Amino acid sequence: MCLFLAGLANAVEPPPAAVAPPKTPPMESRVVIASTEGTLESFNPQPSVIRKLVRDGILGITGKTDEAAAWLSLVSTQDIIGIKVFTSPGRYSGTRKEVVAGVIEGLKAAGVPSQNIIIWDRNLVDLKIAGFSELASRYGVRLEGSASAGWDEKAFYESSVIGKPVFGDFEFEKKGDDVGRKSFMSKLVSKRITKIISIAPLLNHNTVGVSGHLYSLAMGSMDNIIRFENEAVRMAVAVPEIYNMPELADRLALAITDALLCQYQGESRTLLHYSAVLNELRFSRDPVALDALSVQELELQRELAKIPSKKEKLEVYSNAQLLELGISDLKQIKIERVK
Repeated sequence: MCLFLAGLANAVEPPPAAVAPPKTPPMESRVVIASTEGTLESFNPQPSVIRKLVRDGILGITGKTDEAAAWLSLVSTQDIIGIKVFTSPGRYSGTRKEVVAGVIEGLKAAGVPSQNIIIWDRNLVDLKIAGFSELASRYGVRLEGSASAGWDEKAFYESSVIGKPVFGDFEFEKKGDDVGRKSFMSKLVSKRITKIISIAPLLNHNTVGVSGHLYSLAMGSMDNIIRFENEAVRMAVAVPEIYNMPELADRLALAITDALLCQYQGESRTLLHYSAVLNELRFSRDPVALDALSVQELELQRELAKIPSKKEKLEVYSNAQLLELGISDLKQIKIERVK
């Protein structure tokens, strides 16, 4: 399958190494959208309103009538649950901590011990700047950066695209013909976390369309990733194949798109004048479907703002569907709205 994806890149890149066998998705993916007015006031999230959205969304996506039962249908009280956030753009444009707070409150009410919950992103400093230190302290949960947890030499993604390992990478300053061909997974992901809840913002990305679940999980879990960044054809192969590693794809319990705000320009910068308030949280077991819907929404908001189309390259999501990681075809995504 990896050879197939490399072929889709029209031989621009040689075929990367094989990864784990693909998963089998449903013919139709289901997305539940919880929405209400007043989630933001002057761009500041309103915790009580957002907490209700989280509750409505988890009940909707699981079909349960009790919130604790809903969470326990996705995770157990023995799991080490890693809540993956995306914080490099800051507290206004990245994952909002109020959404994470709503998830933590739901998990704790379901009996998940605080010490079994980890809020994580690639860089600990980004988490702190975005205000997650206070949140972790308030709920007694852990805050960790995957890049500082150490790299697992037995869990890696290999590609013929050779990178130059930088300070902090597993192979930094190592010598040899094969150095730079592998990206090693953080031990936080490979050895400690047993279930993942991904919460990604509705924020554009200039190369892959959206800074969504696939991008956040793949690039946030590995070292030696500079070799893929900003090259669409490389990202279209690497992102879905890295996500296809069992430590990620097999452990994802739930994906939530933080669509309280849709920022359609800026990528890593906060540009609130290029944003639209949507007042939505989107829930699915299929991160590919959520990302495909996000790319569509970003393009719609650009059209409404009379900003030229980005003509997004969607190969990363169509490749993910070919790997049977989820559904990128919008016609195969069933949307249900709860209020």
